[in-house]
Amino acid sequence: MPRAGVGPFLDKAVPESWHALVAFSVATRDAAKQRGLLAQESELIKVRSSQLNGCTFCMDLHGREARQAGVPQQQLDVLPGWRDAGVFGDRERAVLAVAEAATVLPLDDRTAAELSAAREVLGDATFAAAEWVAVAINAFNRISILSGHPVRPRDHEGRLVR
Repeated sequence: MPRAGVGPFLDKAVPESWHALVAFSVATRDAAKQRGLLAQESELIKVRSSQLNGCTFCMDLHGREARQAGVPQQQLDVLPGWRDAGVFGDRERAVLAVAEAATVLPLDDRTAAELSAAREVLGDATFAAAEWVAVAINAFNRISILSGHPVRPRDHEGRLVR
C-alpha cells in the first residue's frame, strides 16, 4: 500500500530538526504539567487536533495514549461532537475549545468567545499550557501527514499485528 505523503519521512531526512521538535514537545509537556494541565486533558487536545487535521498516525498514537492516561473510551468515541455529547466536564470542554481554535485558524467570533470562556475556566497558566500543547501537536500532525507516516494494524490490546 503506498504512503500518502509525497516526500521522504521528514523525521528521517532531517533528524536534527525532528530531535529539536521532540525536545520542544517534552518541554511543552513538562511545562503543561507544572501549570496544572492534566495528562488526560493534554491527550484530548492531541486527539481532537489530529482529527481536525486528518492525521491518522497521530489519531492512532494519541488515541492509545489517551486511553492509557485514563480518558474514557466513550469520550473518545464522541469526541467530534464534544459540544453536544454531555460527557465532558467544564475543563475538558475548555481544552477542546483551545484545541479547535489552535487548529482551525483564523479565529472567528464564536471561537474567540469559546476561548474567553476557556480562559476563565482554566486560568491563564493552564490556558497557555493548553495552547502550547495544541501548537506542538499541530506541528507533529503536519510532519506525519507530509511524511505519510503509516498506521500499522494492531490487535484489540494495542499490540502490532504482523
